[in-house]
Amino acid sequence: MDTKHIRNFSIMAHVDHGKSTLADRMLELTNTIEKRKMQEQVLDSMELERERGITIKMQPVRMKWKKDNQEYILNLIDTPGHIDFSYEVSRALKAVEGSILLVDATQGVQAQTLTTLNMARESGIKIIPVISKIDSPLARVSDVMHEVCELLDCVEDDVLTVSGKTGEGVADLLNKVIERVPAPSSPDNTDEFRSLVFDFQYSNHTGVIVYIRVMNGSVKKNDKLLFKISDEKFQVIEVGIFHPDNTPTDSLSAGEIGYIVTGIKQPGIASVGDTVASLKDTLPPLQGYMTPRPVVWASVYPESQDDFNTLRMAFGRLRLSDSSFTYEEEASGTLGRGFRCGFLGMLHLEIITERLRREFNLNLVVTIPSITYDVELKNGSSGNQPGKTVTIYSPALFPDDHDVKKVLEPLVKMKIISPPDYLGVIMQSIFNHEGEVTSTDNFGENRTSLALIMPLRELMRNFFDEIKSISSGFASISYEISEMREADVARLDILVADEPVIAFTRVVARRRLEEEAKASVEKLHKVLPKQMFTLKIQGKALGRIIASETLTGMQKNVTQHMYGGDRTRKMKLWEKQKEGKKKMKELGRGNVNIPQEVFVKMMRSD
Repeated sequence: MDTKHIRNFSIMAHVDHGKSTLADRMLELTNTIEKRKMQEQVLDSMELERERGITIKMQPVRMKWKKDNQEYILNLIDTPGHIDFSYEVSRALKAVEGSILLVDATQGVQAQTLTTLNMARESGIKIIPVISKIDSPLARVSDVMHEVCELLDCVEDDVLTVSGKTGEGVADLLNKVIERVPAPSSPDNTDEFRSLVFDFQYSNHTGVIVYIRVMNGSVKKNDKLLFKISDEKFQVIEVGIFHPDNTPTDSLSAGEIGYIVTGIKQPGIASVGDTVASLKDTLPPLQGYMTPRPVVWASVYPESQDDFNTLRMAFGRLRLSDSSFTYEEEASGTLGRGFRCGFLGMLHLEIITERLRREFNLNLVVTIPSITYDVELKNGSSGNQPGKTVTIYSPALFPDDHDVKKVLEPLVKMKIISPPDYLGVIMQSIFNHEGEVTSTDNFGENRTSLALIMPLRELMRNFFDEIKSISSGFASISYEISEMREADVARLDILVADEPVIAFTRVVARRRLEEEAKASVEKLHKVLPKQMFTLKIQGKALGRIIASETLTGMQKNVTQHMYGGDRTRKMKLWEKQKEGKKKMKELGRGNVNIPQEVFVKMMRSD
């Protein structure tokens, strides 16, 4: 088909603004899916996505729509809305020429809307503003219209209104996509096949399947192609489109979005942002994507060391469907061999670990998430020379207080949009989390926008949940990682029976050391099952114990078989048992068994 009859576009929005519902109506209206096969969130194929009602993976789909008796191909990419998955959004924007910016008529412009809008503006694509959920009795269409016009500097006629639930306005929206979104163009003057990889998946039978946007030329089955960056050649097994399932076609040509089955089964060859081209192509690779920078780190260990290789294989497979997390091997004296992993946020960490448990049937121990610190060490011998600076990824490796000269930690620049009624409690929460408000603005009718900076460490201390709770869900947050700043922090160890448990080690602000130590020790005292002997649970920081609880051992009645006689006979047996327990601990048989659910309970907030 001629490229002038193709339109490539995505849908961007804040979480729960109705992207997936709008996509459902588009698929229904264009007869892409038969009515009998229609279900809610049809593009959210993952069980977790349906369960939580959020989009985690971007999902492409091809639709056909007639306008003025001319048939057009519409390639839609449905993108996630949560800030942890903004890397997925940025990749989708590289493969399209236009995007629908969806704003909920009941909630208005949210902080995350601003983040995705900035990404779209930087990509230079056409933006179509759309207000959704206009059928809701709580809809504030005129107020939200005013906000959107102010945000995009446009007139009300530019803004469309739709209802994903009833289908009102969806046909008009499809027509406007054809009118406003430019047809795809080829960046290079060549007829050789060139395409950009924006995603991929793995199949046990056919290997890696790359999702591509064709920039130049065309490709068909049995063509010989090359991954430009990894310099790996392969023969095409199949090409196809998303309809919405993978549907084979004869060929894919310039401007189209589709997939190529490569047959490659070894990991590390396909990568997002690589260029797949014909062997005759002599041009340099297409401009790819920035590598995402993990901001939250956690260590993941198999509960049984027999599952270590399964876990390594599982990470390799997951990496094929989500290239935004990193992992590398590490070893711990307490937990054995595992992996140190980097994630884009707390929800990202939760989703990946949940997928490992469900899709690969693994029992895991996940350590408390942390961030990276740059630590300048004191120089032991010579006086004025600056000490060595090390980057610390794991709290367990954070140096002792007496070795630390200076610590630098990452900051986040944050935007909070909220009704003014909640500003008082929000300001208090910002103060408790060491945040500094840099500016406040009125944002549309009855809403205020706060700009602030805060340590990333404090953002991870349940700041999201706290703001949502105190604002009754009306406040929204977006953030980006900023520069490094000096921090006043120290390592907090939790000791069980005089042994530090690496999974519970954290880096905490000095002013909160006692409070955090006490809370952690009390929580572990509640959730740890009783052991055969009495033991202490302690919080240790700055070289001293700052919180302690005693967990009494199990009392076994060794004298229940004895009737009558002198009490001293029973006392002898009790003493014998006491000695046995003492010896058991000394011999090292008194190792404390900490079950998996204890680690999970300690990681979760109350």
